[in-house]
Amino acid sequence: MQTFDSQGFPQAYAAAQETPEAFWLEEAKRLSWHRAPTQARSLSPEGIAAWFPDGRLNTAWLCLDAHLAAGHGDRTALIYDSPVTGQKAHFSFAALTERVARTAGSLRALGVGVGDRVVIYMPMIPEALIAMLACARLGAIHSVVFGGFAGRELAVRIDDAQPKVLLTASCGLEADRVIPYEPLVTEALALAATPPAHCVVVQRPQAPMALIPGRDHPWDAFEAAGAPVDAVPLKATDPLYILYTSGTTGKPKGVVRDHGGHAVALAASMARVYDTGPGEVFWAASDVGWVVGHSYICYAPLLVGATTVLYEGKPVRTPDAGAFWRVIAEHGVKTFFAAPTAFRALRKEDPEAALRLKYDLSGFKRLMLAGERCDPPTLEWLQDRLQIPVVDHWWQTETGSPICALPAEAGWAPKVGSSGVPMPGYRLEVLDEAGEPVGPGQSGQLALALPLPPGTLPTVWGDQKRFTEAYLARFPGYYDTGDGGYKDEDGYVFVMGRTDDVINVAGHRLATGELEEALAGHDAVAECAVVGTSDPDRGEVPVGFVVLKDGVNLTADAVVEALIARMRQEVGAFAFFRRGYVVARLPKTRSGKILRSVLRDLLEGRPPVVPSTIDDVKIVDEIADVLASGKTA
Repeated sequence: MQTFDSQGFPQAYAAAQETPEAFWLEEAKRLSWHRAPTQARSLSPEGIAAWFPDGRLNTAWLCLDAHLAAGHGDRTALIYDSPVTGQKAHFSFAALTERVARTAGSLRALGVGVGDRVVIYMPMIPEALIAMLACARLGAIHSVVFGGFAGRELAVRIDDAQPKVLLTASCGLEADRVIPYEPLVTEALALAATPPAHCVVVQRPQAPMALIPGRDHPWDAFEAAGAPVDAVPLKATDPLYILYTSGTTGKPKGVVRDHGGHAVALAASMARVYDTGPGEVFWAASDVGWVVGHSYICYAPLLVGATTVLYEGKPVRTPDAGAFWRVIAEHGVKTFFAAPTAFRALRKEDPEAALRLKYDLSGFKRLMLAGERCDPPTLEWLQDRLQIPVVDHWWQTETGSPICALPAEAGWAPKVGSSGVPMPGYRLEVLDEAGEPVGPGQSGQLALALPLPPGTLPTVWGDQKRFTEAYLARFPGYYDTGDGGYKDEDGYVFVMGRTDDVINVAGHRLATGELEEALAGHDAVAECAVVGTSDPDRGEVPVGFVVLKDGVNLTADAVVEALIARMRQEVGAFAFFRRGYVVARLPKTRSGKILRSVLRDLLEGRPPVVPSTIDDVKIVDEIADVLASGKTA
């Protein structure tokens, strides 16, 4: 495997623009292919690229077997650190390969092969990564579902992916509670129209699951019984995984990631953005259920022969606000990746970051922030305390790796509030409503000119029409990011937030549609709207407005209490729905469109921008009076 940065950043960016075919074929040399590609890409009529179409490889082989072949089997591949259980474990590349190969063998015995889907619903335990890599080894397509999702949300994803097998655990753990998965899995399998035939369960002692004979298999016996299997050579364009992301409607979109383009993009990013290579330690404090967990807990560090850290804990309360610094020092982390929300929580409990002084952080060289825009005070606080590069970079589930960042090479100074500059292959434009580029300093819609570089989504699972409508229809020739912002005169990009109906709660994207669906299911609710409002700890949180059905004999507080409980049950506690208001009417246009921007303005204390098309302007004052009364639960 090549680990070099083939050229400096300015030259690489220019080459990706001017000679993309030659550039990406050179980038592909970072990997050890089963059959090296001779063609960089083929393009659809819409301008969507299929990358390295004649290449053959296997992502799991690159992450594991390639390092054994190079004589590095004894190096540490994975460190598991779980302060909520007190467990720590180190896995060499050789040991991890053995476990993955056996698990893949057991999956094959259940009939899982190339192109079959497997849903993974697990907490932050080593078996989650083993499951992902075992699927990749077989050419099966995994779909990891965040363990905080309620049963109904898991069922929706099962029905879309139609998996042969569900890999899960008996519970998840937090600092102060156990989250049994049994009721969630039972509900999901009961609701799903196409439930999997088999369910494999990691039994955790904190809350074991009752197993159903014939359907359920305990993980330990399942893995031990597997005959190790070799990695299956695959087309570079074969799907590696499906990851569901919230859109502007309630139904999540299944983002598809391929093997070849994904691996090339991740290997390049580890050199150019994260400055981490063989034998070094990389830690992404995310969850395997989100894209950061896919790209930078599981795949990217292992691809380049680095050590990845799997952390089952919180930035605070496990046991204190020094948890991050403890892990960095103890495991020799060079590059750390987390969401700004985590550091807002840390700063709240340890305003001076005094706990960092207990630990030797001399090996800590780079802090990466993503998932949401980092507020300038938090960024400046981190820069002042750590005295290392702190990079607030920008990417999406759909892209799989950074769109914008600061290159790891010297000379690239951060600008507070900016996500850096576009990475090679991304031609970013700021467009007005008519789809025309605007000048430096002018705000607009952030869009990426087609074709997109390797690693980006080629489609939405099972729904090409939705892919086109969601991402390509608004601005022909561009991918619509859904984010607004601007570029300055130096080309630095400033991402100001979503322009669609997506709420970013602590880096977790939630569609207003799916949140409103949960509220609307309550018997007392006639109609509702959910909007995001700023929050000092989580960036944004959802707030609900509901109109009750005639004849409902409940207090407003009782209704809101019930809706909070329902949101926890239907979506999950991570949505952090804590505020709701009962109103007589919702502000709408004469055509019936809910004016969420008006609700958002009122929540934020801004004078609302009321369009002339509003049905009745008096509604604005009515809602302002409700907010002023403070009637929430």
